[in-house]
Amino acid sequence: MTDVKESPAPDDRAKAEPRRERPTGSATAAASIVTLVLCAIVGLSVWYLARPQPLIVQGEADATRVDIAARVDGRVGQRPVERGQNVAAGQLLFEIDNPELITKWRQAQAGVDVAKAQLANILVGTRVEVVDQKKAALESAQSNFTLAQKTYDRIKDLAGTGNAPLQQLDQATNSLEVARRSQDSAKLAYDEAVNGATKEEREIARTKVLQAQASVDTIKADVDELTVKAPIATQVYQIGAELGEYVSPGVPLLSLIDLSDVWLRFNLREDLVKGLKVGDRFKMRAPALGDQEIEAEIKLIETRGEYAGWRATRATGDFDLRTFEVRAYPVSPLPALRPGMSVYAEWPTGEGR
Repeated sequence: MTDVKESPAPDDRAKAEPRRERPTGSATAAASIVTLVLCAIVGLSVWYLARPQPLIVQGEADATRVDIAARVDGRVGQRPVERGQNVAAGQLLFEIDNPELITKWRQAQAGVDVAKAQLANILVGTRVEVVDQKKAALESAQSNFTLAQKTYDRIKDLAGTGNAPLQQLDQATNSLEVARRSQDSAKLAYDEAVNGATKEEREIARTKVLQAQASVDTIKADVDELTVKAPIATQVYQIGAELGEYVSPGVPLLSLIDLSDVWLRFNLREDLVKGLKVGDRFKMRAPALGDQEIEAEIKLIETRGEYAGWRATRATGDFDLRTFEVRAYPVSPLPALRPGMSVYAEWPTGEGR
């Protein structure tokens, strides 16, 4: 006898097989959003890679610097300032000790006094006692000449009659000539004493006074350099000599910086300077100041030396470019901006690079 299996009923088959559900509307929307996001990311990536990059140029803050060197030699006696100290115009910076120079100065001053005394002596004329002495010498010379003349005349007459030898006449003649010359010399000395110094001698004496005074002024200029003072209100930047150190002329003593005159310097190729002019303003940032934005105005555009040129790397199709210095000054004062700080900016001509 064969067993006959009964097929399950339709309702039982439906219960046994799981139902397949169709996608709902929310799943379709989510897939669309993901697709759009992926497309946006790809598009932004392509745009970012394809767009031209801005030209970033770097500069440096700088300030007026005053380097002070010694003009005379000596040892540093005083230095009442320190690095980073603000100093006023005329404030003492260094004192140099040089005893030899001070001695030369005093000696030159004494030379002026001597020259002035000699001039006064010439201008006052010859003393009365000297004039009287010269007069007495003249009178004595005149008496000697008169005596010599009489002796000569007497011997000449005797020699003419043969009562005196010719040798005695020669001696009388010689004595007369000596007496005449002595009289002339005494007369000149007396006239010189009466007339005093000549115009030329007075001018020479005045010139000697001026010469001595010039020597004093020259040494005084070196003496003044023993005291070194600040030329303007600045800040001590560097110190090159310590207390007791021997310095020579030309040796740097210290450097000062004027923080009231701070500018921003950029060195650019000449193709990047195209279109720039004095008075243009642009913005930059300083990393040392927390990327603070700085607005600056161009005050100077000048070329650098031949050594600061950009050289072409290809034999053809390119040429050498000069380097220009662009100096810009902050529009608003920035006390925190110090020389040496770096700044960077998106250069206005960067699109044509």
